[in-house]
Amino acid sequence: VQLQASGGGLVQAGGSLRLSCAASGRTFSYATMGWFRQAPGKEREFVAAIRRGRSGTYNGDSVKGRFTISRDNAKNTVYLRMNSLEPEDTAVYYCAASDTVYASSFLSREGIYHYWGQGTQVTVSS
Repeated sequence: VQLQASGGGLVQAGGSLRLSCAASGRTFSYATMGWFRQAPGKEREFVAAIRRGRSGTYNGDSVKGRFTISRDNAKNTVYLRMNSLEPEDTAVYYCAASDTVYASSFLSREGIYHYWGQGTQVTVSS
């Protein structure tokens, strides 16, 4: 079971990036997939999550209106479209997956995610 994140890089403030996270080694889609990020010297922070088979996506407060999570179940891939990037968005971004569907109030909790990717660096210059 592997989660492979990609798409990070260096971008100027105001720019956009799209991160991808491909899951391999499984024959079915994860129930819940999410993105977290960790900046140097800070705790890991919830960014966004999406559940299989249900409407709605869930974003952390700091990225609402700028970041959009989506998924392609046929490809076992989740995406994070990041617009209007700010220097404060600089971090290592991690994708995560869970076998269980949780209520929305639980989606920001790291403990519900069983699998984690290796992270991809996003750097936003001012």
